[in-house]
Amino acid sequence: MARIGRPPKSKIEPTDDERAELERLGRRSRTNRHIALRAKVILALASGLANIAVAAKLHCSDSTVRKWRTRFAEYRVDGLYDEPRPGAPRQITDDEVEDIVVKTLETKPKGRTHWSTRKMAEKAGVSHSTIGRIWRTFGLQPHVVQGFKISDDPLFIEKTRDIVGLYMDPPDHAVVFSFDEKPQIQALERAQPILPMDFGMPERQTGNYLRHGTVDLFAALNVLTGEVFAETKKQHRAKDFVAFLRELDGRTDAELEVHVILDNLSAHAAPAVKRWLARHPRFHFHFTPTYSC
Repeated sequence: MARIGRPPKSKIEPTDDERAELERLGRRSRTNRHIALRAKVILALASGLANIAVAAKLHCSDSTVRKWRTRFAEYRVDGLYDEPRPGAPRQITDDEVEDIVVKTLETKPKGRTHWSTRKMAEKAGVSHSTIGRIWRTFGLQPHVVQGFKISDDPLFIEKTRDIVGLYMDPPDHAVVFSFDEKPQIQALERAQPILPMDFGMPERQTGNYLRHGTVDLFAALNVLTGEVFAETKKQHRAKDFVAFLRELDGRTDAELEVHVILDNLSAHAAPAVKRWLARHPRFHFHFTPTYSC
């Protein structure tokens, strides 16, 4: 017996054309999951399932099933789409949005490296805030550039395993250093003394300075302790690198093996360096793959 006061459920019987349209919409889960769910609800109801069974099958609420059952019964397939919301009508069409996205992806403004919102707004004849909303919607960031480099080292896998192994499982009775240079650091001296920080006042320094050329920073990070051993040199030639290794050798326990992770700078494999390694067999070099960071 039907409950008193509750209207009878509308019978869902889509036509062949409506069923084809519902099946098409139901396959749009990746592009419009809301419409796809509504289409699946109607198809499930058309198969004879009750509201509660459809809700359990599609992991939605019973009220959702009732809502789209009623909308379909009254407006058919058109009822599954969202009703127009209050507010000002759109001032830009889908074709115009597509044109802006295509221009952003495939063209560049004359004399510039990338589009700005104002330059694109001038080109498209809309406001720059509209361009900003379109770019945010499609995840476009013309001003952002990320670099990459694919290593062509034939021993890429072997070198990667070797270095990762040193970090993850270093050998016993050994110390692991990660080494690198920072070249061409300007050696600047301020023309006047730096005024120290005080209450309510930051540190202050003059804008003019005296140049003393450039220096190169050599640094080795102890991977286990985080301690950094560093020195500055006038250049980063092979003999400067050997001088740094000599200092590193003197600061490291003589009973430990020394593993050094370093890049493929030519000075690291120069004859002078190879001769020094031959005289210090406890030092072992592990070169990163070519073009790796």
